[in-house]
Amino acid sequence: MLRFMRNANAGLAVQQSAIKSCVRSLGSVVHSPNLKDVSVANEPILTYRKDSKERKALQQALKTTAAKCEEVPIVIGGKEFKTDQVVHQVMPHDHQHKLAKFYYADKKLLEQAIKTAVETQPKWDRVPFDERLKIWERAADLMAGKYRQELNAATMLGQAKTIIQAEIDAACELIDFIRIHAYFLKECVKYQPISEDLKVTKNSLRYRGIDGFIAAVSPFNFTAIGGNLAYTPALMGNGVLWKPSDTALLSNWRIFNIMREAGLPDGVVNFVPADGPVFGDTITASPHLAAINFTGSVPTFSRLWKQVGNNIDKYNNFPRLIGECGGKNYHFVHSSADAQSVVTSTIRSAFEYSGQKCSACSRMYVPESLWPEIKEGLVAEACKLKIGDVQDTKSFTSAVIDDKAFKRITGYIEHAKNSSNLEIIAGGTYSDSKGYFINPTIVVTKDPKDRIMTEEIFGPVLTVYVYKEKDLFDTMKLVHTSTQFALTGAVFGQDEEFIKCALEEFKTSAGNFYINDKSTGSVVGQQPFGGGRKSGTNDKAGGPHYILRWTSPQSIKETFVPLRDVNYPYMEE
Repeated sequence: MLRFMRNANAGLAVQQSAIKSCVRSLGSVVHSPNLKDVSVANEPILTYRKDSKERKALQQALKTTAAKCEEVPIVIGGKEFKTDQVVHQVMPHDHQHKLAKFYYADKKLLEQAIKTAVETQPKWDRVPFDERLKIWERAADLMAGKYRQELNAATMLGQAKTIIQAEIDAACELIDFIRIHAYFLKECVKYQPISEDLKVTKNSLRYRGIDGFIAAVSPFNFTAIGGNLAYTPALMGNGVLWKPSDTALLSNWRIFNIMREAGLPDGVVNFVPADGPVFGDTITASPHLAAINFTGSVPTFSRLWKQVGNNIDKYNNFPRLIGECGGKNYHFVHSSADAQSVVTSTIRSAFEYSGQKCSACSRMYVPESLWPEIKEGLVAEACKLKIGDVQDTKSFTSAVIDDKAFKRITGYIEHAKNSSNLEIIAGGTYSDSKGYFINPTIVVTKDPKDRIMTEEIFGPVLTVYVYKEKDLFDTMKLVHTSTQFALTGAVFGQDEEFIKCALEEFKTSAGNFYINDKSTGSVVGQQPFGGGRKSGTNDKAGGPHYILRWTSPQSIKETFVPLRDVNYPYMEE
């Protein structure tokens, strides 16, 4: 067993005794066995090396996509609509460049979309699973091949993602959601209830869609999430209203058209960009609301939940509310950690895609003994990062998504500049003259409960609290008591006793937990994603149970022997 403390001394004896007690109470750590005979695999990530086929194809797609402002209609039941409410999607890294022109659906059109989805749902629900799975297979093939670079280009230009960030999102994760959720469906339907004697009784279970409609409200930061929120419920036999994010409009439009080309019937998913409050007010007022599939902010999800609660008596169903609302994700470093791995993992987690990932590391706890080495490494690496146009292959990251995000994030940087408890050791500069650029910023705090350590920022700002080794356990408790979020977290250390104790102490601190790895990078089918507390309902998208949220199963008992007698045998004795 490795030594618990790198710099052990008598003053730490109590802490060491306590952690050993914690380990004994845990017993052995239980790991799930590896699945056998897995017939599905994750989509390979292309490398985009110089002169590669995929890099040339992407450059052409970027050129074509950037050359025009694409018009995107509202689509309801296969019919296109336009309104007087015209909106534009711009490039975040060049906000004068308009990428797409689209329209907000008004209340009347949203009500028409609800009617269409509700009428389409029972017809679509009668389509056999085999036929639906063929559509999903075709869609995945189109995404992996013919339209891969169009998806990547729309994501890069519209959402300011670099090549690798677009590839792992708009290509690989999206394809994985389509393929692997379809695989989980195939596995799920293999289960049938116990039938003790098939000559007498046969029991069966079938998976139905939910009568009514599903409202899918998707975010800007992951193209793949838009595809999952709208199309996994559709796979299970539901009718859907999809409200894409204004700032991910073009990439989401690409998905919508790919699914139509793959053979999805009109009216199953209806593409309805809309003003947020108008959409929320309209869907929650309908008696046909069956579920809301949401990724976004806590205030927005809370508002929808309250509206559903206020209208509960008018619904045909009890609406299902599925939400993922972000996090205040942490890296907790033990004195036995590999400092270089901590630095590299934290830089990637905190600053890839400008920290605009639900799972991005935003707070960090470092022991005094390692802080000099880790501080030097973090500052050196942060200063090397190139922040620029996504089409520049040397750019590590680019602009934040829009002016609202820019204002919110820079507000925290100004707070750091004006607080005596906070010190900026890297970054702290920004400009929105051409794009919404914020340089990766690292802050050190004396107060582990300062709002910069407890509130979600959703931007390239990392705050570090340096703790004394003797305060290890008190500091660990701060992780899960100082913030309302519980999405992702990571611990770094080579001491096995510490790792086992951290597994117990941080059990409720994160829905996705990492050991000696960064807090970002969950993969569909490998690390099902979601968190608790105010991070969301933790329904684990990318896992085998997620599809069950979108079905209303029916149990069926078929009896072959007629019942002739009311009395039971013992009654005649």
